[in-house]
Amino acid sequence: MQSLYDATRKWFFIIPPVAGPLQFLIDAPFGRFAPSNDSIFVVDGIKSWIVMELVSPISFTAALYRGPWAASLSALSAPQVILASLFIIHYLNRAIISPLRTPSRSKSHIAVPLFAVIFNIANGALVGTYLSSPTASSFLEGAFLRPSFWVGITLWACGFAGNILHDEVLLEIRRKSKAKGKRNENKIGKEHYAIPHGYLYRYISYPNYFCEWSEWFGYALAAAPLPALMPLTETLRTVHPPWLFLWSEVLLMIARAYNGHQWYHKNFPEYPKERKAVVPFIF
Repeated sequence: MQSLYDATRKWFFIIPPVAGPLQFLIDAPFGRFAPSNDSIFVVDGIKSWIVMELVSPISFTAALYRGPWAASLSALSAPQVILASLFIIHYLNRAIISPLRTPSRSKSHIAVPLFAVIFNIANGALVGTYLSSPTASSFLEGAFLRPSFWVGITLWACGFAGNILHDEVLLEIRRKSKAKGKRNENKIGKEHYAIPHGYLYRYISYPNYFCEWSEWFGYALAAAPLPALMPLTETLRTVHPPWLFLWSEVLLMIARAYNGHQWYHKNFPEYPKERKAVVPFIF
């Protein structure tokens, strides 16, 4: 099991910088880039989202209590319990609460949820295995006395709240369009889209992505030691799953944000030109 854990960590480090740039050239077929025609490979957007996200907390919990360093709840320290709870809270919102509050969602090519299921099973298992490991137990000993732990938890909370806040802006657009019967009346032929406004939308097109990155940066800061930056072999040895999760998210989502930003400009001539794609004032 230890060898499987180490091999999975290695591939989580290697694959994102290879796969991420490819998405600048190929739009993942869901959301605003969903297939226009129905086929046996096109699935319901809300149901597929619930399935592909729900596997992560299930995998996480199984690894936490049935993995190579499985622990009982009573054996976990208070910082470990807090971090496990934050992971579950994030995915309860992402996998259940948020999609059930969504009035409608574009369909998705089945390849998207299939790849997401693979990623989420592996990622959930990695984080759960790490959190129950002797490395995490040792690092989190005395965590309540470290400022970095509380800074990380605060960043997680701000990112989580910001993610919900900015998703609500998008949900309100869908609710209004559904009430007015605008779905499928636009030239895209899928969900009705409009220019979102308010909060960080003043500065970037994808504040929900930015807030999610902030959330998992805070989580990694609280949960795991910083990896060595050089040499590469030392980075691979010392990078732990919370940092790998952040690494993967940024590299796999940044192209999506850039392509979506360009899509807004293409489909809305009045789109604010001062907005960046995903990082305020920078990118």
